[in-house]
Amino acid sequence: MHKRTLYKKVWDQLASDKSMIMLAGPRQSGKTTFAQDIVAKDFLDVVYLNWDINEDKRRLVDDPVFFSKVPRSSISSRPLVILDEIHKYRNWKNYLKGIYDQFAREYQFLVTGSGRLEFSRKAGDSLAGRFFKFHIFPFTLAELSSAERKLEDFLDNPLGGFDDILLQKTGQIFQNLWEFSGFPEPFIKGRKSFWSAWSITYEQQIIRDDLRTLADIRNLDLVETLFALIPSRIGSSLSMNNLARDLQVAFDTVKNWLLLFDSFYLTFRISPWTEKISRSILKEKKIYLFNYPAIENEASRFENLIALELLRATEIWSDYGWGRFALHYVRDKDKQEVDFLIVKNNKALLLIETKLSEDTPSAALINFQDNLNIAAVQLIKKEGIKKIYKNKKNNILVVTAHRWLSALP
Repeated sequence: MHKRTLYKKVWDQLASDKSMIMLAGPRQSGKTTFAQDIVAKDFLDVVYLNWDINEDKRRLVDDPVFFSKVPRSSISSRPLVILDEIHKYRNWKNYLKGIYDQFAREYQFLVTGSGRLEFSRKAGDSLAGRFFKFHIFPFTLAELSSAERKLEDFLDNPLGGFDDILLQKTGQIFQNLWEFSGFPEPFIKGRKSFWSAWSITYEQQIIRDDLRTLADIRNLDLVETLFALIPSRIGSSLSMNNLARDLQVAFDTVKNWLLLFDSFYLTFRISPWTEKISRSILKEKKIYLFNYPAIENEASRFENLIALELLRATEIWSDYGWGRFALHYVRDKDKQEVDFLIVKNNKALLLIETKLSEDTPSAALINFQDNLNIAAVQLIKKEGIKKIYKNKKNNILVVTAHRWLSALP
């Protein structure tokens, strides 16, 4: 079992300040394993409830404070209460509000759930101020490479500090992620046939079970068709008008279905950055998959893999409370584009471009660096590359992707 140390550190910090923690993330990304086999080891007493188990469901309905009746190892022991899939309980937000208000000083609560938890949480504010939230992702290069680089070191020098990790190790990790995704089960199995069968089941389960339960969707076949169109749209600005025309449905219908895909961690989208970019585009987002081996085009899959690595980083930095980090892209009306821009507290920090093998900086990367006056990296799939290019007062690093990503905090 992988120890998921990257996320355990977030848990340790947040749980020291708040007695209710919500853990959100894609289905089968390891939330339940993390809760039961990693977090629970620090507690003498653990009470686990899974709403999908009928006996557990009856237990809570019959006695909402059932956990308080479970004997403790000692009176000084502070038990951990894990509530898994509790968001499927119709009154779950009021329930959590009630037990927090009554038991916050006596118990530590860990609430885990799929994207539906994230979606439902946004529907109301009855839990405002009562919890901290963090995200768990499928495996990424930095996690599997056991990177220990501090964020302040990275922010001080994003173009250096990544050469201490064994390249052969990170190269193999990258290849495994490329073929099997970072979802623990297919990654650990390491067989393409297993990943293929797993992917079909995984996507159908979310679309036909989770989405149907949450939303009044009349035609699941069309929803599945929309999702099947997404791999061919990776890396491009997403036109919902074109998708609506292709599916012969209303614009708002496509918009709502895409929001559901995001909410259930099938996809994620990033917005264009418009500050200080003359003639920038304003609305169109780019879309990416969590299960990126489904993308056949090599350049698009490469961009998607890097997008998820960067999203993991910016989300976890924000979860720590280190600032308001976000991931964007930059594009102007002259169709110049750089794939990614990391932003902190609404200030541009680092430009990141992706290329399969081009080891000289793209013209767009140079131009946008001149505009924003920040560091820039061009990540390439080609092995054995590390070059520094001077661009006026700034530098551009061109480097094999897994070398740089493996040290991302």
